[in-house]
Amino acid sequence: MNPPAATTTASEASLSRSLRPRHMSMITIGGIIGAGLFVSSSAAIAAVGPAIVISYAITGGLVLLIMRMLGEMAVAMPNIRSFTEFARAGLGNWAGFSAGWLYWYFWVIVIPAEAIAGALILNGWMPSIPPWAFGIGLMAIMTGVNLLSARSYGEFEFWFASIKVAAIIVFIALTAAYAFGFTSPGGSTFANLTSHGGFMPKGPVSIFAAVTTVFFSLTGAEIVTIAAAESTEPAKAVARMTSTVVWRILIFYVGSIFLIVSVIPWDTIVPGNSPFTKALGVMNIPYAATIMSAIILTAVLSCLNSAFYVASRVLFVLAGRGDAPHWLVKTNARHVPARSVMLGCVAGLLGTAAQALSPDKVFAFLVNASGALIVFVYLAISISQVRLRQAREASGAPAPALKMWFFPWASYLAIAAMVGVLIAMATIESHRNELSTSVISVAVALLAYFLFRHGRSAPAT
Repeated sequence: MNPPAATTTASEASLSRSLRPRHMSMITIGGIIGAGLFVSSSAAIAAVGPAIVISYAITGGLVLLIMRMLGEMAVAMPNIRSFTEFARAGLGNWAGFSAGWLYWYFWVIVIPAEAIAGALILNGWMPSIPPWAFGIGLMAIMTGVNLLSARSYGEFEFWFASIKVAAIIVFIALTAAYAFGFTSPGGSTFANLTSHGGFMPKGPVSIFAAVTTVFFSLTGAEIVTIAAAESTEPAKAVARMTSTVVWRILIFYVGSIFLIVSVIPWDTIVPGNSPFTKALGVMNIPYAATIMSAIILTAVLSCLNSAFYVASRVLFVLAGRGDAPHWLVKTNARHVPARSVMLGCVAGLLGTAAQALSPDKVFAFLVNASGALIVFVYLAISISQVRLRQAREASGAPAPALKMWFFPWASYLAIAAMVGVLIAMATIESHRNELSTSVISVAVALLAYFLFRHGRSAPAT
């Protein structure tokens, strides 16, 4: 196992400490509230029915375990600047190299994907302007934001996340009043939970099958461990994240989805159309579609903002370890790895061009190739946590300040669940292509390590 040191002195000294606790709190929330909740949840509801709330609860429990393991390592090794570096500490340089590049690729594909999603929303409002122009404009804005400073990223994310949180809280209040019959002309609507084929119309197996789909909607909370490197209180930020993420998942995901299937019949929800918009329409909320489009656009911009930030910091850390060109270590006068940010912009422009020229081939392949990567990265991180904790106990060192619950059994459960997600992806036709192309990405990363990095030491710390 490698020692905890994960970056060069340059990387430790060059990044700022400008993110405040309020930024960190909203970065955590922003990481788990995106278009996956507002739009993609429609496919999950249509596939399972009202029992989808159980799928969200199960998946939320899995994400909670992963974040707790991550929190234990982050608090125990505060000098590590990117959560993918825990794979290096626990499994070796090959794992740190592979996990870092795969995670970078995951987020660098998010940049054009979110820019395109936002462009389509804006094009719906202003059809005279082509989507590609909006996409380039959105990337230019977010590139500028991330070049300014870490503080500017945090401020934008704070307000984006605040809008999302406020919107969900208002939505929950409105749907709860309707579901309980306070504002519904026909009284309570909770009968929708069982009156359209029962609570589990697709059977109990569908509940577990949907975990595969739901899992990808709940990823992103780990962003806070990367941003913690530029916060004033890194350990507190990570500890706070691991203790509050469960309530955020329960309120924002389980709570809102439960109220949606209570207010409207699940079999009227069309995959790809926002169930939030439909619920607001059923409750006769004026301008429901426009309101939700604006909220979804905010979620998209939040994710785009975070994608630029995460991709640049992960690449910066990789360069500090010698796993990427060393010129990427340099920061500007505002302590921003500007070259890494600009590479994210270039990748975004190439992705947007690929989408415009070949939406069904090139860009579709790139998106599929990143589809299951987060599961592989989480799996490597989880196995690393087990190895690091076992090594710590074997050395006689005191227990970490923030401990994984019921170690090692809860850790084993999380690892087994993620392996189960991969197996499910291999058996579910709609996910099979994502898994196969993601496996190719993993193979490429491993091959690149053995071709370019195997046997070479990292730069001196």
